[in-house]
Amino acid sequence: MGSIYWVHVVLVLCLVMFISSSCQDDIDGAVYIVTLKALSSRHNAQRRTKSNRLFTHGTSEILKTPHKARNISRPDRGHGSYIAKVHDSLLRRVLKGERYLKLYSYHYLINGFALLVTPQQAEKLARRREVANVVLDFSVRTATTHTPEFLGLPRGAWVQEGGYDSAGEGIVIGFIDTGIDPTHPSFSDETSGGQYPIPSHYSGICEVTRDFPSGSCNRKLVGARHFAASAITRGIFNASQDYASPFDGDGHGTHTASIAAGNHGIPVVVAGHHFGNASGMAPRSHIAVYKALYKSFGGFAADVVAAIDQAAQDGVDIVSLSITPNRRPPGIATFFNPIDMALLSAVKAGIFVVQASGNTGPSPKSISSFSPWILTVGAATHDRIYSNSILLGNNLTVAGVGLAPGTDKGEFYTLISAIHALNDETTAADDIYMSECQDPSGLNQDVVEGNLLICSYSIRFVLGLSTIKQALTTAKNLSAAGVVFYMDPFVIGFQLNPTPMKIPGIIIPSPDDSKILLQYYNSSLERDETTKKIVKFGAVASLSGGLKANYSNSAPKIMYYSARGPDPEDSFLDDAEILKPNLVAPGNSIWAAWSCLGTDSVEFQGEKFAMMSGTSMAAPHIAGLAALMKQKFPTFSPSAIGSALSTTASLRDKKGGPIMAQRAYTNPDLNQSPATPFDMGSGFVNATAALDPGLIFDCSFDDYLMFLCGINGSAPVVLNYTGQSCGESTMNAIDLNLPSITIAKLNQSRTVQRTVTNVGPMETYSVGWSAPYGVSISVNPPHFTVASGEKKVLNLFFKATVNNSVPSFGRIAFFGNQGHVVNIPLSVMVKVSYNVTNG
Repeated sequence: MGSIYWVHVVLVLCLVMFISSSCQDDIDGAVYIVTLKALSSRHNAQRRTKSNRLFTHGTSEILKTPHKARNISRPDRGHGSYIAKVHDSLLRRVLKGERYLKLYSYHYLINGFALLVTPQQAEKLARRREVANVVLDFSVRTATTHTPEFLGLPRGAWVQEGGYDSAGEGIVIGFIDTGIDPTHPSFSDETSGGQYPIPSHYSGICEVTRDFPSGSCNRKLVGARHFAASAITRGIFNASQDYASPFDGDGHGTHTASIAAGNHGIPVVVAGHHFGNASGMAPRSHIAVYKALYKSFGGFAADVVAAIDQAAQDGVDIVSLSITPNRRPPGIATFFNPIDMALLSAVKAGIFVVQASGNTGPSPKSISSFSPWILTVGAATHDRIYSNSILLGNNLTVAGVGLAPGTDKGEFYTLISAIHALNDETTAADDIYMSECQDPSGLNQDVVEGNLLICSYSIRFVLGLSTIKQALTTAKNLSAAGVVFYMDPFVIGFQLNPTPMKIPGIIIPSPDDSKILLQYYNSSLERDETTKKIVKFGAVASLSGGLKANYSNSAPKIMYYSARGPDPEDSFLDDAEILKPNLVAPGNSIWAAWSCLGTDSVEFQGEKFAMMSGTSMAAPHIAGLAALMKQKFPTFSPSAIGSALSTTASLRDKKGGPIMAQRAYTNPDLNQSPATPFDMGSGFVNATAALDPGLIFDCSFDDYLMFLCGINGSAPVVLNYTGQSCGESTMNAIDLNLPSITIAKLNQSRTVQRTVTNVGPMETYSVGWSAPYGVSISVNPPHFTVASGEKKVLNLFFKATVNNSVPSFGRIAFFGNQGHVVNIPLSVMVKVSYNVTNG
């Protein structure tokens, strides 16, 4: 029967692709996202009945017990709701007799739809009184064995939750990403003993296709869908490569899901080597997958909004997005874009939203996550590093990378460059890439066998035209003792992740260190004086290997690629008085699950785990920790969870010094300085402290609405997206009750108000501060006692003491007599002070 279901799904997909193809033949159009003025079903509290989602043409498995996930094939007829019919009726009236293709009906978080039309048809729709907004679709892109220990979970946060085998239980995390590999042991529900029911508040389904068969979902992986209609209409969807199912053909989505909620104690074996056991941050949490990104093209906002809308309707508790837009949203403010506004509605529904900051650092205003209702996460190092080195025969040691075994201890092996091991019929002129060791047929095995083969790492490796895996295959086929890669001098500033190798090997990532290797090698060659042919290879070396982890006290450190603030308010790059990023988490060299068919990293193809880096890896750390927060504090609002994570963040590295931030892409460790709030937000997440925050700063949907209404000219846009009119009450960004204070321009003086809520026992707090340069501060009251559950209003007075346009930073801390310490960062960009002299 499974094959019959698959045929049904393929026929549906082919029909959609055929229709889109025929429409594109006749329509010189594009995809637009249209929102209507009428409220969504969420805003009207009109949830669809669950029975509509349980049956689909006999291809679903009906949920009979709370211990089994439902499976259902595409398309889900539950989308045939009343609101979708209203959308269809409107389109028939407005575009009567014209060709168009509706892709999605959005009806839970926002009331609208995505469709393929011409610009003229889009203009016709925009003129209708029922239509609030018409936006051109835009593209988006994707932005652990030890990190639980580095974050102190086994002895801290997990203990508070009853141990790893209950950490996050009952919480569903929704991932908007590239899908998931359901066969991975990180997502099995057989690793847990005892009861492990699917949360009753979650009502999602599991698509069934040939590559995502019935039974793929379970009590761990409770839901899985895919969204690709916008990509299909553009003719760029490759079903064989991108998979028209929730299956992850990339690897990214599998990786992020396991970081947040992967099972505990899963052995990490890569290239035959064991690197410990993996665990997610909340290993007992449940996973729901909403695939909207794909290997070959990334993704599009129309598909992402559909995924967010469905995740909220299904009842997820947390949404994790390791994706960012490819461009800064146009319009009167960056906050007014379909993705952020859908996430605002998700927050209104009580869903905590976390997003990667982007990998566009280290330049200022490179942040790609903008809105105050989203917790934006940057990437930092953790303390585990894998180092490798090569000891040369002249007693010089050169550092490198590579998850590889070493040569026999104490043994030295002859170094042979690939360009000096060519077959007689092969010359460098015949193939200028022979130095990259991609083709063993051009090399002489008699010369290479038993020796260390030297290969060049050129720009072709960066572009994916050459691979380390192929060079290792060449070395193995030639019976080499190992392989040594040197960095081509034309590859400037490229940073390498440790790469798995089954044979002894090393990559020297520094061009300068590569010169040391080559100078020693060339100076050790003996040549015939007449023919100039090499008669002896004199250079020798031994490899230490890079399988054993070392631990650094300089962690955490903000990575150079992690996007930076200040938050740009609009396309003119005016500064928003909102701190971004909000905090940082481990994001560099993260071990996590990998799809068996993942192609995002060729070096990890066919492996079950991969080591990846990026803010994409940092965001799911926070999603998992938020699940622990949600489990302990089920009534906390999304902003309360964000506040607890932010105000308890660490400001120091393991040595006790300030957290450092890398400032350059080239030689980042030589270009670093103490991190500011624009690098790290509130600091590096402290999971255990966040579960006992003392005070929180809470913010409601109405607060966010008043903030949006306070932006000049925003009233029509707010109405368009939310269906709510702006009243007389508005507020500036600085007046949002955020756990930070950011002032774009301090013109002489300014008073800012914050309200704290005590979520601990009665406690007396004293206020201390470190003022930004050129600013004086006073806080009223400087001391206060607040009972459990009570609020306290604080007035903070800022006065400029210099004229200065260089951003400066400080901090306000609340010290409780029960041991709580609550920190909020201060950022003041432009300071204007007028000196008055007596005449």
